[in-house]
Amino acid sequence: MIRWWWVSAFQLAELFVSSMVHLLYGFYVYSTAVAGDLPQALSDRIFKANASLEVKRQDPSKTNVDDLPPIVLVHGIFGFGKGKFGSVSYFAGAEKKDERVLVPDLGSLTSIYDRARELFYYLKGGRVDYGEEHSKASGHSQFGRLYEQGKLKFPCPLLLFMCFRHYPEWDADHPIHIVGHSAGAQVARVLQQMLADKAFKGYENTSENWVLSITALSGAFNGTTRTYLDGMLPEDGRNLKPLCLLQLLRLGVVIYDWLDIPLLKAYYNFGFDHFNLSWRNVGLWGLVDCLLGNAGPWATGDWILPDLTIQGAMKLNSSLQTFPNTFYFSYVTKRTRKFLGVTVPSGILSIHPMLFLRVLQMSLYRHPIDVPPPYKGYRDEDWLDNDGALNTISMTHPRLPVEHLSCRVLNDSECLSLQPGIWYYKIVEGDHILFILNRERAGVEFDVLYDSIFERCRKHILKKTTQTIPNQATNA
Repeated sequence: MIRWWWVSAFQLAELFVSSMVHLLYGFYVYSTAVAGDLPQALSDRIFKANASLEVKRQDPSKTNVDDLPPIVLVHGIFGFGKGKFGSVSYFAGAEKKDERVLVPDLGSLTSIYDRARELFYYLKGGRVDYGEEHSKASGHSQFGRLYEQGKLKFPCPLLLFMCFRHYPEWDADHPIHIVGHSAGAQVARVLQQMLADKAFKGYENTSENWVLSITALSGAFNGTTRTYLDGMLPEDGRNLKPLCLLQLLRLGVVIYDWLDIPLLKAYYNFGFDHFNLSWRNVGLWGLVDCLLGNAGPWATGDWILPDLTIQGAMKLNSSLQTFPNTFYFSYVTKRTRKFLGVTVPSGILSIHPMLFLRVLQMSLYRHPIDVPPPYKGYRDEDWLDNDGALNTISMTHPRLPVEHLSCRVLNDSECLSLQPGIWYYKIVEGDHILFILNRERAGVEFDVLYDSIFERCRKHILKKTTQTIPNQATNA
């Protein structure tokens, strides 16, 4: 009995510390964004008070910058795209390193499926169609945000509800490169599979060749044990424990979306607008229903966390292919090492303060002995190395339930000749947010990584244009 009390007290203390760390860090990022944007907003209000909003219409048959295919940066969980959080960049300004980079704002907590649908219409244009069957099963509206033709001549941070399509000429002859961080890598794979399956109504000519390359930064390909530590039940990878960090998150998101304060949601949006959780739609009893978990995305499982469990990732991967004409590359982050045969964090100062405890927890995680393992052959020791959010084994390439062809890269010189249809991966010493949000933390590594990514993307389009056959990949 005494032991039970000690365990419970420790778990409550850990929950309190974790929730406070995440809350304080979220407040820090939010306040930093506001502090940076207030002077600009005041300046715009004073000097551009009489400026009218102009929309520049474009010829859909023309591209903006010398026919370069866009490099699309797709954010991960809790992420945001251009136009949200004001002057703060999720990718720490990496989008400025190339002439043609797009940074879409997708749902930060919505499911991989919903985000892939949103990304298609963000690029191609039109009203987001989540699909009739999926929408009915998930309990949300079939249609979402409308992406129209045109661009703002004078962008204004307060006019974020006006959405414009960004690449209407997108097709097999005008492909894109996708760089996805964390869950954004899975969004890229699901979108490419949807294109191959011709899953968008009214677009019967789509194919996997609309995507020329996919680059993953700490890609969440095979799920993570972090989800179980934060509250997902390891029994099914879908439901939540009664008291956990994710339950606190759920309650906060429900209240945030129910209040539906336009200014706040224009600044940051979790992406659940198609669930119609606003007080205008559901009233007080609707709020109670959502808080109890009987309505909304948590009732149907149509949100991001179930997709990030090992079971959820396996379900996604079972229908996703690696295509023979697409280039794939994955950067794998790792912040653990072996000490006397035990996996431990690889330092204190080198790990972000928000992630140090999480790195330690994941390196100590053991699957409950009274719960069946998520797949046949599962071993705890395979999942101990991590970056504080994802397990190293999960980031290399799709491997569950069927392992895809892969090749490890040890030296940058080996990246000169890559073949399509193979997942090349390189392990980098860093935590999960090393290459996002804070450029100073990554130092020179930041520029080296993104320069190599953009250079590789441009090289791939050169190979496609000149119709040359890629050289044989070197052995890693």
